[in-house]
Amino acid sequence: MASILDEYEDSLSRSAVLQPGCPNVGIPHSGYVNAQLEKEVPIFTKQRIDFTPSERITSLVVSCNQLCMSLGKDTLLRIDLGKATEPNHVELGRKDDAKVHKMFLDHTGSHLLIALSSTEVLYVNRNGQKVRPLARWKGQLVESVGWNKALGTESSTGPILVGTAQGQIFEAELSASEGGLFGPAPDLYFRPLYVLNEEGGPAPVCSLEAERGPDGRVFVIATTRQRLFQFIGRAAEGAEAQGFLGLFAANTDHPPPFREFPSSLGYSELALYTPKLRSAPRAFAWMMGDGVLYGALDNGRPDSLLSEERVWEYPEGVGPGASPPLAIVLTQFHFLLLLADRVEAVCTLTGQVVLRDHFLEKFGPLRHMVKDSSTGHLWAYTERAVFRYHVQREARDVWRTYLDMNRFDLAKEYCRERPDCLDTVLAREADFCFRQHRYLESARCYALTQSYFEEIALKFLEARQEEALAEFLQRKLAGLKPTERTQATLLTTWLTELYLSRLGALQGDPEALTLYRETRERFRAFLSSPRHKEWLFASRASIHELLASHGDTEHMVYFAVIMQDYERVVAYHCQHEAYEEALAVLARHRDPQLFYKFSPILIRHIPRQLVDAWIELGSRLDARQLIPALVNYSQGGEAQQVSQAIRYMEFCVNVLGETEQAIHNYLLTLYARGQPASLLAYLEQAGASPHRVHYDLKYALRLCAEHGHHRACVHVYKVLELYEEAVDLALQVDVDLAKQCADLPEDDEELRKKLWLKIARHVVQEEEDVQTAMACLASCPLLKIEDVLPFFPDFVTIEHFKEAICRSLKAYSRHIQELQRDMEEATASAQRIRRDLQELRGRYGTVEPQDKCATCDFPLLNRPFYLFLCGHMFHADCLLQAVRPGLPAYKQARLEELQRKLGAALPPTKGSARAKEAEGGAAAGGPSREQLKADLDELVAAECVYCGELMIRSIDRPFIDPQRYEEEHLSWL
Repeated sequence: MASILDEYEDSLSRSAVLQPGCPNVGIPHSGYVNAQLEKEVPIFTKQRIDFTPSERITSLVVSCNQLCMSLGKDTLLRIDLGKATEPNHVELGRKDDAKVHKMFLDHTGSHLLIALSSTEVLYVNRNGQKVRPLARWKGQLVESVGWNKALGTESSTGPILVGTAQGQIFEAELSASEGGLFGPAPDLYFRPLYVLNEEGGPAPVCSLEAERGPDGRVFVIATTRQRLFQFIGRAAEGAEAQGFLGLFAANTDHPPPFREFPSSLGYSELALYTPKLRSAPRAFAWMMGDGVLYGALDNGRPDSLLSEERVWEYPEGVGPGASPPLAIVLTQFHFLLLLADRVEAVCTLTGQVVLRDHFLEKFGPLRHMVKDSSTGHLWAYTERAVFRYHVQREARDVWRTYLDMNRFDLAKEYCRERPDCLDTVLAREADFCFRQHRYLESARCYALTQSYFEEIALKFLEARQEEALAEFLQRKLAGLKPTERTQATLLTTWLTELYLSRLGALQGDPEALTLYRETRERFRAFLSSPRHKEWLFASRASIHELLASHGDTEHMVYFAVIMQDYERVVAYHCQHEAYEEALAVLARHRDPQLFYKFSPILIRHIPRQLVDAWIELGSRLDARQLIPALVNYSQGGEAQQVSQAIRYMEFCVNVLGETEQAIHNYLLTLYARGQPASLLAYLEQAGASPHRVHYDLKYALRLCAEHGHHRACVHVYKVLELYEEAVDLALQVDVDLAKQCADLPEDDEELRKKLWLKIARHVVQEEEDVQTAMACLASCPLLKIEDVLPFFPDFVTIEHFKEAICRSLKAYSRHIQELQRDMEEATASAQRIRRDLQELRGRYGTVEPQDKCATCDFPLLNRPFYLFLCGHMFHADCLLQAVRPGLPAYKQARLEELQRKLGAALPPTKGSARAKEAEGGAAAGGPSREQLKADLDELVAAECVYCGELMIRSIDRPFIDPQRYEEEHLSWL
């Protein structure tokens, strides 16, 4: 056999070219030069498959790129078109004379049904080689199958419908599972649902299609030779929710609606068009005796699924009395009829035959034609050959048909990617609307075309349609490119002039008040339109000139606001001394730069309102930028002027938390000049830390000194930590203030004493008040009577110091007694410690033979051990092993050193030479063995490992070493 599906275009076959309506020649129009540079690709292109069957082809089906054909009476050929070089042959295993009547392949290409003329049905799955008879189906000559596209999968068909030659409709379900010799049959169930009748009784079910809508509705279309039935309902709830039993049961007493036609071919066929795989079908075509019933499928209609129905008569020479059609397939805009010697394509929009493709007699008569919905390819076959039609750009010229039908929306839909065609449609629609006196719609269409601008404008001017002309100009303006600035200026100026002239003509006419208001609103809508904003902004100078020439100050301000040219608006109000209106514009648009620019003007006329606006804007304004306006305003020195400046500065400091030094310095200046009472409060509120205040300390000190605010100067000295200067200045104001300053250096007792001595000297020498000097002595514990005595004059008697001297002597006496008590307590404590040490030397513990080590649980007496006062007992080596991990690194090193030295200093035999050498070594200054053991005990056995500090420090240590965690974990498995 030749290479399967190695496609080529047979030299004997020809390409079928679809050219509906007008020929494929571009219509020249304004703005386009339409030349066809290369040959148009045909819509329908026929290709013969390079395949010579070994036997005659009796049936062929294609779905989901899977092709199945029956050869002779006992061979099934399956081809995956994606792997065309790997055909699969399956023997049906039939020994009788039964022939293949029809084959049915589901939408997934997985489930194949083979109906035999002997009323038997065979089932073959794509993934299997076994041909399985369907026992429950026996006795039924299957004519049609309605696959379940919603629930069908590669392993199961889900509930499907089966139509027979006896008019019966069955429900069935197939499973692809093969359970061996005693496994379940592929046909899970097979039950009757309904019987279709015509006038003479039951009629063969020629076609079946089942669909499910998005809202749970179920639709079934079934056809006989002369009737088309519709079953519409909702899926039943419960166990039968997925099947069709409830749908057909509802039509038992009330027959479903149907379409009936008198003529008959003896058969009929239904074809559906689905735009995409697994989507809902959009159109149908039913081939019957009177022609082809074509229409749309609308899932939203409650009573009928069919809409926009129309019967197209068969072309000349086709029909029951002539050459009857054998099959039909439906594409987006055409249905193709298969006859014995040709294929004819009919446009579903016009009913015209656009393709008549004859086949050579050597291939034999055509048998059938099918469509693969997944790829859109059409397949036709004879007993000796297979052909495939490619469908390419089917909608390329549909726009012309819709254009001739004046269905402009659909025409535009199908030529959006072809600007020349779209321009033709828009121009035709514009002319049509103009003739119908629908001028606004005409203007909108004209604006989208490439027609000459001057012709269209004159057309509307001659018809005196200024409103339509304005609409045309606005649409043209919106379509300009950014580089077309000249055209934009022209259009915006023209539109503005049109509106202003119209408003001027209507203004003052009481009968045209409503029209005037409507025109004004349209003008304002034009000025404020986001689409025109860019061009209006570019032409704002010329528009302002037009507005000024017409004296329309209202729209001049309106346009300036729209263009966000608030500077012009505010300047306009200021020139006309409308300061409150100017402030209202500033407050409404909150532009800080405009506030900075116009505040010097506004603050001279409406200071309180302006400061209120500043405060309302809060942190959006930079107070530093407003200081020049405040400085100029407050130079007059009036209380009201200073108070407004202080009010805003206080808001910045107290509410906004400003930390800028310039702001704080200016507030200090205002306080010093206008509100001295608030100066000290502000300084105290700012704090006493030089690193946390936000004003310049040196500037503040100079300012306070210039204005004679001494208390404020004292506070600044304190912040600067110049305590001596603070005390000196405070003594000129108030002694109590000086005392407060003297106590500030808490960490420097020498300085404090010096400051208090200054105060004492001032009190004694300047005020000559002995009692106040004694009070100072009592206030500062650092001062003694002997420190103050040199300040008094010689003529002062001792009577003035008697009490102070007595207090000093008593203080010395108390201090001596306290020292004696401390010495006695220290002596008693030393005696108690000696007594406790004597008692500890006599402590002992008892070890029983059965006692065990607390660590290893072996008998304690087997090896050297340690006994602690808490009762815990450890072997020496066990204790060493337990203590070592918790010791610091330097102690671990010391421990290793002691162990090494003990190992080298073996216990000598009495009287031996080594004993003498050891004694000589010890006498020479080296540590003896006993000393080494004592050091080791002190390091290891200083406290119990379970009760001491070592256990407390190890509370956050994991029970298992992280490095050994995996090993320990595996040991437990």
